[in-house]
Amino acid sequence: MLSPARKLVPALLGTLALTASLVALAAPNAGAAAPANVNGAYVALGDSYAAGAGVPGQSDGLCLRSDHNYGHLVAAALNSSSYTDVTCSAAKIKDITSSQVDVILKVNDPQIDALSSGTRLVTLGIGGNDLGTSTLGIGDVIATCIAGAVVNPFGTPCHDVYADGHWVWSWSSFSWSWQYGEDTLVDRIDSAAPALAATLQQIHAKAPNAKVMLVGYPSVLPADASSCAGRQPVTVGDVAYLHGILGQLNGMLATTAAANGATYVDTATPTQGHDVCSDDRWIEGALPGSPAVPFHPNATGEQAMANAVLAALHH
Repeated sequence: MLSPARKLVPALLGTLALTASLVALAAPNAGAAAPANVNGAYVALGDSYAAGAGVPGQSDGLCLRSDHNYGHLVAAALNSSSYTDVTCSAAKIKDITSSQVDVILKVNDPQIDALSSGTRLVTLGIGGNDLGTSTLGIGDVIATCIAGAVVNPFGTPCHDVYADGHWVWSWSSFSWSWQYGEDTLVDRIDSAAPALAATLQQIHAKAPNAKVMLVGYPSVLPADASSCAGRQPVTVGDVAYLHGILGQLNGMLATTAAANGATYVDTATPTQGHDVCSDDRWIEGALPGSPAVPFHPNATGEQAMANAVLAALHH
């Protein structure tokens, strides 16, 4: 159904990898004292949302780590005795325990190797890229949705692709109706849960004395899809669909964290109203207005995520 749109995907994927120019950012203020055991060695694991992709200042090649990502901000607020950041853009769950490879290029060592019995705090932000099949992870989903909007700007082309949208004839009503089948993205979320659970158990084994925090994804899209009309290159119908998918992803992360000895950090609630369609964006859209990779948190968004982690620590 979207064969013309799919031809646009390779070009659109390239745009998702662009970062904006660097600017100077202020360091966060330290908050209230944290529980003593988490002020020790802190290790940050995760994907581009954890890495602060595109947020100044950048380092570590394709991993696109920022020194103002939420891990750095949390470490500064806690005055951690040591801080190790091994986050990496495009990381999937498997890349926590094995080397991350892009085609034939090794991008990052197994992130879990940074842990030890001396680690006292671990933050992990992962799972979104497992919705995609390419090495760009969620990028290929976003690109498919953008491409679909080009050829079907008033429909739900992304939802149609991933949930097998099709016409069905009903003899009882003597009419056609548009129906959906099995949702591929929901299936991928469900499939990721056991892998994430196993990864959390391996983290506990490698860092038995650490508090482990699984950080969820912020409010990338608004609950009111109509507010996105004309603001992003995704149809209003698909904004509603993808908002629901992100909610299911965060739900899976929360459930898996609770079942595997980790603390879930809700970053969606504190970032509501600051999505890609907001006039006050903490998550940038297809054409970032502040330095960040498209559809990723900017510096303010990373600070909001850091604040959520700190609040969860003190809860």
